[in-house]
Amino acid sequence: MPWIFASEATVETDRVLDAVTNGAKVWVPALWHMEVANVLLGAKRRNRIDQAGIEQSIARLAVYDIEVDGETISAAWSRTLGLADLYQLTEYDAVYLELVLRKGVPLASLDRELCAAVAKAGGSLLLNPK
Repeated sequence: MPWIFASEATVETDRVLDAVTNGAKVWVPALWHMEVANVLLGAKRRNRIDQAGIEQSIARLAVYDIEVDGETISAAWSRTLGLADLYQLTEYDAVYLELVLRKGVPLASLDRELCAAVAKAGGSLLLNPK
């Protein structure tokens, strides 16, 4: 969400945003749009963003090369569930781990637990959460 909320941005998240702005492809699990919508709705309820800000944020995200993974659902009750159990993650976080491992792409997240699980599982990270 640092791409939407400037107060959360870091040099690293800005670097990733620059790459995406310049055409880098991003892979996301099938639940990503719902997660983004949920964060935006929560931010609106806490008066961090208004409806116009939500619409602007969605419009900005829509121009990036964000590819929704078609295998997220089919892996949910098998490989992803196993990874969630093995690495003590929620199923929601484990979908990102599963995607990173299957696609061989690095994870761009500030979630410490998820990043630790990705590193432990042999995946790569774009960001270093503090």
